[in-house]
Amino acid sequence: MKRTFLQINPTDNVLVALCDLKKGEEVVFKGKTIILQDDIAAKHKFTIDDLKQGEEVTMYGVLVGKAQMPIPAGGLIHTFNLKHASEPFQGKLKDYTWQAPDVSAWQNRTFMGYHRSDGQVGTQNYWLVIPLVFCENRNVNIMKQAFLKALGYAQPDLYLDQVSTLLDAYQSGADIDSLKTFTFQQKKSDYRQNRVFKNVDGIKFLTHESGCGENREDSENLCNLLAGYCVNPNVAGITVLSLGCQHSQVSILQEAIHKISPNFEKPLYILEQQQDLGSGESQMLAEAIRQTFVGMIQINEIERKPAPLSKLRVGVKCGGSDGFSGISANPAIGHTADLLVALGANVMIAEFPELCGVEQELQNRAVTAEVADNFGYLMKEYARRAEAVGAGFDMNPSPGNIKDGLITDAIKSAGAAKKAGSSPVVDALGYGQYSKKAGLNLVCTPGNDVLATSGMAGAGATIQLFTTGLGTPTGNPICPMVKLSTNTKLAQKLPEIIDIDCGPIIEGEKSVEEMGEMVLEYIIGLASGEYQTKAMELGQDDFMFWRRGVSL
Repeated sequence: MKRTFLQINPTDNVLVALCDLKKGEEVVFKGKTIILQDDIAAKHKFTIDDLKQGEEVTMYGVLVGKAQMPIPAGGLIHTFNLKHASEPFQGKLKDYTWQAPDVSAWQNRTFMGYHRSDGQVGTQNYWLVIPLVFCENRNVNIMKQAFLKALGYAQPDLYLDQVSTLLDAYQSGADIDSLKTFTFQQKKSDYRQNRVFKNVDGIKFLTHESGCGENREDSENLCNLLAGYCVNPNVAGITVLSLGCQHSQVSILQEAIHKISPNFEKPLYILEQQQDLGSGESQMLAEAIRQTFVGMIQINEIERKPAPLSKLRVGVKCGGSDGFSGISANPAIGHTADLLVALGANVMIAEFPELCGVEQELQNRAVTAEVADNFGYLMKEYARRAEAVGAGFDMNPSPGNIKDGLITDAIKSAGAAKKAGSSPVVDALGYGQYSKKAGLNLVCTPGNDVLATSGMAGAGATIQLFTTGLGTPTGNPICPMVKLSTNTKLAQKLPEIIDIDCGPIIEGEKSVEEMGEMVLEYIIGLASGEYQTKAMELGQDDFMFWRRGVSL
């Protein structure tokens, strides 16, 4: 018999509707008959017992809000009757013992990766072109257009083909009515077959709006983040375009790279437009093109070789979340995270506003009091900065989140934290810091999808698992993004962006553990270059830098 509702944790005083339930329906929970007082849409919650005004609401075993008015048993909880609330956190209060999952089935498995001289192993072999300041964005885009087309990395322009087809039909005499119902023939081809450099998975181009005209902290943080991209093992070589007069100086980038990787040996070509005013922009671009082309010849000599799964570096993220996120996809990749940690790999979870309310649990899971305190400091400092501009973590849920059952930030966070599994926390990193410890790492970023995924790539993630309940196309230039739907309806509605459907968990067809193991198998194939994610096929190369201060 199909389940219609779920209690996530035995201590919760609300239930989650797994399908649409009607007002007046009776549900039986632990021998108690509850008459629904409202229509309860799938993903939303209703109370088990009567709640008084000010009474606490618990989900996932933690405080997620307080009733703003009396709520009868079977009543819908929503923004009009529930306000965000979360427990305070005080540092590491107790020891933590972890029971690692059985990983014997994967203990001797390998993936086919790109081995770097610093011991890291990439899942991709990219050349990266980056500007140190927004003034160079146009030059980066000029190089992008030239390289992608000439070297066979340009994807088919389906929409240009569609406009051309309409134009041909119009010029051949088609009338307006026939054009309104014109059907396009979908063309699918593997553009990768046209690559000149078979061992170079791509040449990637970043643009951003920072590097100058802002406070020095932001300019230095930009250099720290870009340094992480340079050191990331998915990157084999880098071309940097600099104007010259900006705050984000070449020397700051070089120092940041050296701090992460003292023996950095990748090809790194830096061209500064103002350095030689006599040569002009065209000469600088010509030199950048020459050096980049030669560099790509060099990295094309690198081939995939077997590597232990301990060399994987996996980030976990959710976006466009819904009321099923914390029940299906998030705990599924949380199990994947535990499997990876047990195998000695590096796992990262970001978006600190979506850890609000579970801080104490994560602090207790920290391997040392120092790690716990550092995480607490990062959370409080972030919250302080938000409050200074009239914001707060309680404002995090988006209209889409709320519509689909995530009523408070604490509800959203408690479900989001499931992505981190249950392993000990080995480190807490500030924005722009590079992750160097095997195990579960907390990486400080906003909840914003692209800011968070950009931050984890800069911390060294070589694959990211991204769960979504509503659908979001986010990708990253250097880090393959795996999209997992929380429900089957979404996977069917947006097949062009979803790689793995976790809906069978909701339907009771698969367990969280089974799905987590399937995800690990997918990761191994992806890391070996056997296939691409949907975001990679779409060319969804999103990058954003987190500017925290005022522009000057």
